[in-house]
Formats: sequence, structure tokens, C-alpha cells
Amino acid sequence: MAETSETVAPTSSQLSAARKFVKAHGKPSRAVVENIGRAGARVVLVGTDGALGDVVVPSVETGEALIEAVEDLEAAAWDAETVNQAKIGPEHRRKMAGR
Repeated sequence: MAETSETVAPTSSQLSAARKFVKAHGKPSRAVVENIGRAGARVVLVGTDGALGDVVVPSVETGEALIEAVEDLEAAAWDAETVNQAKIGPEHRRKMAGR
């Protein structure tokens, strides 16, 4: 039996966070939606200045709706162009390593 899910619209705080990121880190910014299981989806934001951010939403569909609703935010994938745009500094690397 196929599972059906309704798309939950992004909240005003999720939209606000994404818009603030775009404003602070350049237009157009990129967004990659990643499924994180039962927790929903993570929308990874990559600014034109290389900054990284994220917004957690209830589903992949909500993440896609968030991207569509935010001006100057483009849907992307982890292709070479997006990866090369992201600048991961030493502080972020330590955080990802759990230090």
C-alpha cells in the first residue's frame, strides 16, 4: 500500500529564516532538500558567499514548497557547482566532527 502524505506548507518562521539567509548571504542562494527520515527534511542553504545554513521542515515536499516561496532561492543538488560554492571553514568542520 502506497503511503500518501499531504504537503504541509512552510511556517512563517521557516520562510523568514530562509529569506534572512538569502538577504545576508547573496542572491541567488541555492537550496538542497535532504530527507532525514521521520524527522522530515533538511533544506541546506548555500549562499553566494559560500555560507551554509539550514531549515528543518516536516517533509521533502514542504522543503520544495519553501524553495518555491522564497524569492532568489534556487533548488539545487549536490553537484560540483553547488559543492564548490560552499565554503566549509575549520569551525564548521570541528562541529561536524563532534568536537
